[in-house]
Amino acid sequence: MHAPRKILVVEDDPDISALVELHLVDAGNDVVLSSDGRDGLERALGQTFDLVILDIMLPGVDGLEICRRLRAEKPELPILMLTARTTELDRVLGLEMGADDYLTKPFSVRELVARVKAIFRRIEVFDSQPQPTALTLGPLQIDTDARRVLIDGDPVELTAREFDLLAFFARHPGRVFTRGQLLDKVWGYTHEGYEHTVNTHINRLRGKLEADPSHPRFILTVWGVGYRFPTTEELTT
Repeated sequence: MHAPRKILVVEDDPDISALVELHLVDAGNDVVLSSDGRDGLERALGQTFDLVILDIMLPGVDGLEICRRLRAEKPELPILMLTARTTELDRVLGLEMGADDYLTKPFSVRELVARVKAIFRRIEVFDSQPQPTALTLGPLQIDTDARRVLIDGDPVELTAREFDLLAFFARHPGRVFTRGQLLDKVWGYTHEGYEHTVNTHINRLRGKLEADPSHPRFILTVWGVGYRFPTTEELTT
């Protein structure tokens, strides 16, 4: 048995936060609640958490700004964003700011707990499985122990989920994956309607890895199917 995971929930609706706390505690987690954006940001930066669940609409500092600050200072901290169902732009912005995942309101608490379990299960599987400590693919170097990425010797700053996605692709060069398969393998769940999460993370990765994101070298689109990572031969020719 591992120690309870510590989760920060930043949500200004007391009914929602109480319900989320009840179910997450029942699932074996330690939960800290914050109802104000500024307080939530200070807690997230000043304490150690395994996950932050973050509403977008908050008093003090909004969730997008909190997400941006956390990504700058704690890039490996998983963030699950809560957004209003009617604001597709909020979901896109949340993912582009670096959120690992999102749920739309009103949401099923059972689905929220399942997402949280999937995040932690992914971390446990990654930590428990023997992995090559270094991958070199053309100009790209991935150090899985240090969770560090270099291109032509220059470091690339990635979020935890961006790193996991890149490392997954790099371990399966040449193989094509659908968005649903990537959700299952990297995010730990398959849920119709959330494929946009994959698209946004791939766009973010391309923006960080590619000299010209419109003509990518590393994560290639297979039209009508999904994405693949090139083989070593493709990267070195």
